[in-house]
Amino acid sequence: MGEVANQRHAAEPSATAQAAASGFSEAFLATDVGGTHARIGLVVRNAVGKRPVSVLHYHRYSCADWSSLTAMLQDFVGQLGGTPYAAMQGQIRHCAVACAGYVLDDAIINDNLPWPVSIREIRDSLGIQRLAVINDFEALAYATQFIDADEIRPIIEAAQPAASGPVLVMGPGTGLGSAVLLPGQPRAQVLATEAGQISLAPGTEREIEILRLFRRDRPHVSFEDALSGPGLLKVYRALCELRGSAARLLTPAEITGAALAGNDAAAVETLEVFCGLLGSFVGDLVLLYGARGGVYLAGGILPQIQPFLLASSFTERYFNKGVMRAYLQQVPVRLIEHGQLGVIGAAGWFLDERQGE
Repeated sequence: MGEVANQRHAAEPSATAQAAASGFSEAFLATDVGGTHARIGLVVRNAVGKRPVSVLHYHRYSCADWSSLTAMLQDFVGQLGGTPYAAMQGQIRHCAVACAGYVLDDAIINDNLPWPVSIREIRDSLGIQRLAVINDFEALAYATQFIDADEIRPIIEAAQPAASGPVLVMGPGTGLGSAVLLPGQPRAQVLATEAGQISLAPGTEREIEILRLFRRDRPHVSFEDALSGPGLLKVYRALCELRGSAARLLTPAEITGAALAGNDAAAVETLEVFCGLLGSFVGDLVLLYGARGGVYLAGGILPQIQPFLLASSFTERYFNKGVMRAYLQQVPVRLIEHGQLGVIGAAGWFLDERQGE
């Protein structure tokens, strides 16, 4: 049915009353929908503190176990009956949805989801008056304004603190997401990107060989074709073909597990290629967006392979930009756990959008 996630940021019932003096004070739903998991929270505006909302109740769902996002939201609202927020079950009128893809008429279009998302169906089934949609990495980028120091794992540290400037947030999961936070007043803005669809640029002879194999099936090969869960599997199969060995591992999880255990040479090489390409791509995006404010790496894969990432060619490839090496040495790269951040980012963006109306 899903996994009850970390309740670290849960709030007491009094959070609703605390928010009354700060404008919009109704509890509402915020959900972060990825290709593998959907994270749903009942949230309310925070009157005090660093975070824009308090998460009253939270649940993480496996998308493959459910027939639709509507069904998950209905289950979540049903769960409230066993919490201090049971009285809110029939009073939820707003929902913020963070989801990869784009809105077309009534639907959220995303090839990585196992089912279509109907905006009208969600509104009608839950009595939602207003449903707002934001890209999932836009929401994650928005949430980086509220990250605590103990939620960050350093990958590359700069000699000096990060400068004020754009912040890049990107990461591989079911797809390859990317967004840029642009600091400003009265509030920050977020630039959604489709950087994952940039043409794959190999940096080694081995990567050229892999690209050549990828191009047999399609005229355009993107970074997402290599830097994602499905991409990891494609790289592994390509390397097995180049090595003349059988591709015995069938899932991205099996590949990363074998690579971390060191008991499959093709899996180890796959993860080495993955980390090298990632370092090169992140360095390119920092230069493209002028991301002096730093980089946050997210997504479902990287937290699982952190020790391998640190020992890989990621850092060397990140800095390998010729005369721009000194520039990149001033930009820290950090790893964050996805967790509740997408929910918090979607909710914070929703509240700021309402305030700007």
